Amino acid sequence: MTNEEIHQYVINKIKFIRISKGLSQLEVCTKGNFSQSFYTHIESGKSQPSLMTIIRIAQVFEINPRDFFPENKEKTKTDIKKEISLLLESL
Repeated sequence: MTNEEIHQYVINKIKFIRISKGLSQLEVCTKGNFSQSFYTHIESGKSQPSLMTIIRIAQVFEINPRDFFPENKEKTKTDIKKEISLLLESL
């Protein structure tokens, strides 16, 4: 993923989680001590949240900050070795 794709993913995830928890933007701002314009700029993609902002939003949502980011789908050496072994066994 490119940086822009990751940024868009994080924004979408923040908005999705807020809505799924039944919170308004104002409630998030109040609980996280954000100005409403600041938070609106984050959800609209006009501002990129800092790591500390992401942590504060995660605290408001009572989730792990990692939940905002896409999973790393890169394969490890062990995964690749297992796949090669399975392929070789199937020959």
